[in-house]
Amino acid sequence: MEKVKEIEKEKEKVCKKCNKSYTSSSNTSSSCRFHPSFFVCRRHDDQKRYYELGPDDPPYAAKFYDCCGAEDPEAPGCTSNFHVSYDDD
Repeated sequence: MEKVKEIEKEKEKVCKKCNKSYTSSSNTSSSCRFHPSFFVCRRHDDQKRYYELGPDDPPYAAKFYDCCGAEDPEAPGCTSNFHVSYDDD
């Protein structure tokens, strides 16, 4: 009975990598899916430099996650790990 009360009192945290809510007891090495790199923009005329995606990027810009190449900004993360709370810093 005491353990049930502990679980009920367990505070939900927000992960700073994936922005999902979690509790410490549900946090496993595969709980958090995230991209370890930025969603970037690369102009086709400049293949060597990357830019963080901005609201005024031209339509000819290639846009993708630098870590895995996914072109959809809402693509599921390419890396799994434990959740990390803003409170853990």
